Amino acid sequence: MISKNPQSLAIQTSALSRTFGSLIAVDHLSLKVNPGTIFGFLGPNGAGKTTTIRLLLGLLTPTSGQGKVLGFDTRTQADQIRAHTGALLENSGIYERLSAEHNLEFYGRIYQMSPSEREERIKDLLVQMDLWERQKELAGNWSRGMKQRLALARALFHKPRLVFLDEPTAGLDVVSASEIRKYLQILVEQENITVFLTTHNMAEVEEICSQVAVIKNGRLIAQGSPRELRSRKNGHRIVIEGSGFSEKLFSIIHERPELQVVKQASDQLVLEPIGQTDGSDLISWLVQNGVRINEVRHERESLEDVFINLIEE
Repeated sequence: MISKNPQSLAIQTSALSRTFGSLIAVDHLSLKVNPGTIFGFLGPNGAGKTTTIRLLLGLLTPTSGQGKVLGFDTRTQADQIRAHTGALLENSGIYERLSAEHNLEFYGRIYQMSPSEREERIKDLLVQMDLWERQKELAGNWSRGMKQRLALARALFHKPRLVFLDEPTAGLDVVSASEIRKYLQILVEQENITVFLTTHNMAEVEEICSQVAVIKNGRLIAQGSPRELRSRKNGHRIVIEGSGFSEKLFSIIHERPELQVVKQASDQLVLEPIGQTDGSDLISWLVQNGVRINEVRHERESLEDVFINLIEE
């Protein structure tokens, strides 16, 4: 059931579903997104991420279930939702034959902002996006990274309380992607904006997202902070580099109940401990049986590893 006080949440859905004929694109999805956070919405291609965003924006009507965005019902108050949110989806919304300044001026007029508000907001955003010195240039002549920063400025121009971003750093160089991530963090910290982010970059998620939801085939399969998702399993791996591993040794190791073999090769053995073992007795045993060990590393499972495991399970 939807909470009686939905205004306390930026987004709340209850068993939200959408079908297209026999295809179930979103399947009984229940989410809660706190305001003033960066929420990562993850899943493989075709998982239902974009359909979910369109449902939340009121661009699609759900087949069943409920959704509220900023306290507005997605079925009956879609216009209010879009008035208070911004979106940067697969289409950037940038007019390449217009200058950066005129692009933002156009959107400011759409949102019925006064001339003084438009002028102030254009300068503020272009300065923050490091585009002010090139405001008169045609956007079509810019690099992909510059266009993406302008597209983000467009999505934020009317000072929305919530912004939906669909892979905003995809295809960008390292510097441009880092700049966009930093700006998103500043937005959340200084303006209390909520960011609903889809991305395939797990390092990006770990860096900026406080909460994460993972969907597969339209269904929610995990939700929590990146740290909570990593702790779903032990997440501790022992990587042993060396030489002298044999099939006979591998078969004996497979029989040890306190260790799970993740990877084995002629020069490497990767183990996942079960329980509190640190593998020191195994290392001594390997040395005694002729293995020459060059390096032993204890690693924590990354969010990318967790994500892959969740999708494959």
